[in-house]
This record gives sequence, structure tokens and C-alpha cells, in this order.
Amino acid sequence: MNLVVILSASIALGLAVLYLPLLNLSPPFDFRLSSSKSANQVPFAELVLKNGVIFTSDPSLPFADSMAVRNGRILGVGNYSSLQGLIGNDTQELNLQGKVVVPGFIDSHVHFIPGGLQMARVELRGVNQKAEFVSRVKEAVTKLPQGSWVLGGGWNNDLWGGELPMASWIDDFSRENPVWLTRMDGHMGLANSLALKLAGISSDSSEDPNGGTVMKTALGEPTGLLIDAAMKLVVALIPEVSVTERREALLRATGLALRRGVTTVVDFGRFFPGGSPEDPWEDFADVYQWADYSGKLRTRMCLFFPLETWSRVADFVKKSGRALSDWVYLGGVKAFADGSLGSNSALFHEPYFDEPQNYGLQLIDMERLFNMTAAADKLGLQVAVHAIGDKANDMVLEVYDSVVSANGKRDRRFRIEHAQHLAPGTVNLFGERQVFASVQPDHLLDDAGTAAKKLGTERAMRGSYLFHSLLASNAQLALGSDWPVANINPLGSIRTAMKRVPPDWGSAWNPAECLSLTDSLIAHTISAARACFLEDKLGSLSPGKFADFVILSIDSWDDFAAEGSASVEATYIDGVKAYP
Repeated sequence: MNLVVILSASIALGLAVLYLPLLNLSPPFDFRLSSSKSANQVPFAELVLKNGVIFTSDPSLPFADSMAVRNGRILGVGNYSSLQGLIGNDTQELNLQGKVVVPGFIDSHVHFIPGGLQMARVELRGVNQKAEFVSRVKEAVTKLPQGSWVLGGGWNNDLWGGELPMASWIDDFSRENPVWLTRMDGHMGLANSLALKLAGISSDSSEDPNGGTVMKTALGEPTGLLIDAAMKLVVALIPEVSVTERREALLRATGLALRRGVTTVVDFGRFFPGGSPEDPWEDFADVYQWADYSGKLRTRMCLFFPLETWSRVADFVKKSGRALSDWVYLGGVKAFADGSLGSNSALFHEPYFDEPQNYGLQLIDMERLFNMTAAADKLGLQVAVHAIGDKANDMVLEVYDSVVSANGKRDRRFRIEHAQHLAPGTVNLFGERQVFASVQPDHLLDDAGTAAKKLGTERAMRGSYLFHSLLASNAQLALGSDWPVANINPLGSIRTAMKRVPPDWGSAWNPAECLSLTDSLIAHTISAARACFLEDKLGSLSPGKFADFVILSIDSWDDFAAEGSASVEATYIDGVKAYP
């Protein structure tokens, strides 16, 4: 590692000579010198980090030992001696003592306000026993007045053996309080009997909504479980979350993100199957613009909106541009092609192994998806589509091909969100079409115990979470969490991508698909930035970019590369410590 740093730093010395004359001349720099200084004098850094192992995510200089920052931007990167001309009397110097530094992590897929809201609700993530599930809901009910909704989520029935929860589990103590608890994937929820009654769901209501399922017993009685579009029957009744609650949720979510080293999130908002497409727009006006204007944003936000609102996004971009500030960017639009594996609603070419008549749910028809995608793309909007099953992924790629044929070729950077299960040959299409695969490694941990049961062992091994194959096909990966579906934790996500060892497993799930540390870091930094057109501002520790970086606890790159284990020691945004 020392040799790598020395060689990289030597290269940097030459580069630094080229950069220095430019620093006073070109945007985004605005380094004004006082009248007492020579017009040719280079402005001094406000902060210099030294004696570290700085991974830059910049292929022109992968490693350095020092970095200089001024006015929230990176002034120079290289070895310490090459930055001497940037150090003045007022420059603060931070001795890293060999610690590893990486670019601020970009989480490529979150639902930020729902995550912040969930932090104050019934938390069922990780619950592995029916009794604990019931106990947590009961405790929440006792703390609320009669008539109040009990909200929460994160449950995963696979953790307690696969049995799906039922309204009868919680009815005895919740007769006066409607209850709604979403599954960890967001594609299924449990309502108690009171909530079902309020929604008009009974044994007499026989028709499922288009794109959704009301689960019933063999006798036709609702179990309390609603899948995908059926969730709107209950969700529509839940009182509107107040502006104050949503603003508090944003601040809670921001604090957690910074603790985990996340400096930028790609936010797909309060929009799930069955939800209102207006919710993300209300959050945009009431929460994000408020936080931006009032100076309360501490993480950068790239926002996506429901595909059916593409014309509103286009109008806004035309009027204000994509960058509303250094903190808020308009990313594009998103649609849902299918559901999730855990809810047996991901769309596959072959039926589910445990439900031979079920192929999953198609949540949007191809013609409608094409028409809206083509219209949005024609106006320059980026389009992302949620696709879990192999048939859903193939459907989306076919639509993308049709859009390219209709609108012509250009740098459009289509995104498929999740891309979890792929048919033979589909991997190569990602590379050929340069479609970004926005993937969430920690979903692998959630699916590992049940994928073989739902898909059969051969299908699960052949087509699930093909991270390495996607990279080998020249596709680009962008890593994320899907928080609150999974934890927002880039270092955990990176370790999962490297090791692929689920809980209680002694070996990796399909080890040929493991990623290296470098590939994993790139997918959480510069590739993630490229996936939403922000690579000129974010994603690497390169001169001119925002000084967003994370100091890790580990002081050995070799140990980090071998084990993928580290923790966040400090998070900086614009060169200023944001955590702790």
C-alpha cells in the first residue's frame, strides 16, 4: 500500500503544478486574494488533511496522502510536499495518523422522509419471533389514545420461519385503534380488523384492485394482508402526516445519514404502489425547499418524482434548472414495473416455486410505460424504473430500446432500480445499452433464506444479485440501501457486496458475484454520482469538487480490502465536520 501511495503522490506532484495556475481563474473556484497579496499568489487552504490513505475514486490519481480544502471545495490532492504552497498561517492541518479517507458516500436509493418517519414509529425490522412482533405492536397501542392510528413497519416474516402475520394476531388489544404495518420491502402491509372495516374490506368484497391483491383465507375471509396496489385501500384512510412531522423526519433522517457517512442521497420519496403521486410534490414544497431556503439541509438531495407527473418535473426544470442549489437537485422520474420477491409480487417469466400459478404482478402496462417514458425522455428527464423479477427487467429494457429508437441516441443514463433477478442474457443488455443498475446489496441478506424456496435453487443461484457479472458486461453499478426497507449503512452495504455471506451462512451466496473493495467504493461514490448526472460536483476527491469526505476508523488499506470492515469516525461536507 505504501508503494501505491508514493507512486500516486509522485504523479500528483506533477498534476499539482498544472492545477495551481488554474485555481484563480476558473469556476467553480472563487478564491479572492486580499489587496496585500500578489495577483499571482495562490490562495491558501483553510484545511489540509495529511498523513492518511486517501482513496479518491478518481482514476487519474487513485490514492494520495494529503488533501487541501478551501471555500468548501477541494483545492488540491497529492502528497504533503506537493501541497506546501497552499498552506498559510491560518491553515488548519489535520493529521489523519494513517486513517483511510473516502469520498462522501452517495446512497443511490432511499425514501428519506418515510425513513425519518419510521424512526418515530413501531420498529419491526429484525424481529424474529411472532411473540416479539405482537409485543411491540401492543406496547405502541398502549401509548396512544383510542382512535389513533398505530403505524410502523419493517417486518420480515422470513425471520420467524415464513408464516405471514394476520389481523387476528393483534385484534384483541387493538379494537379501538386502526393499525397499519408495512412489510420491510414496502410491497405488503398488515391491517387489523378495524382498519379493514374502515376500508370496506370484507368477505363480501371480492374484486382485487388492478395491480394488487387482498389476501384471504380459504373461506374468503380477509387475513389483513394487502399487496401492492391493494394497500391504497387502507393507506388512503391514514390521516395526512403534518408538515411539522415531515420536517422533523427529514432532520432525523439527516442525522442518521451523516452518522453513516452518507453525504448525498437519491430520494424516491413517499411514493410506493398504492400511494398518492402528490406526496413527493408536497414534500418538495413543504420540506425540501423549506430546509434549503432556511439553511437546515446538511445532506445533498437528488429528488425523483412519480413518472405520471413527468410534465410537472419538466416544467420545473425548464424554469429553474436541475440544480436548485448546492443542496437540492431534480433527478428525474420513477415508475414501478412490479412488486417484490418477499411478497411474491415480483414479475417472473416462470412461476413461483412455492406458488405454481403465480408469476407475480405487473404494475404498469408496457404501452403506458413507453408513452410516459418517451415523453419524459424527449424533454431530457432521467427515467428510473423499479424492476425486481427477470420478466420485469426484460420488459423495462424492451421499453428503453423503443424509447431510444423513437427519440434517438444520446447520453440519457436510464436507471433500473433493484435489478435483482435477471434472465440468462439480460446481464449483457445492461452493458450494451449502458443502463445503470441501481442495486442494494443488503437486500441479498434479506432474500438469501427464501430465494431458493420461492424460485428454486437453480434459478436463485443463476440469476440473483449478479453484481460482478453486471460490471463485467460494462454496465455501471450504483449502490444504495432502499432505506427504510433496509438500513442506511454504506459500509455494511460494501461489506455485503464484497462477502455475500448472509446471517447464519458459513459461506457466500454465489461467491463468483463478489465485488472488490475498490469496485464497491466506486459504486457508492463516483459511479453513483454519474448515475444521476452529478459527477462534475460529487463522487470523487478531485480538485474543484465539493469537499465531501469521510474519515474511517481503519488505518490499514490492506485490512480494509481484505475484510471490508470499518466504521465512520467523521463525516465532512463542504470541508466542515458534520458528524460527530
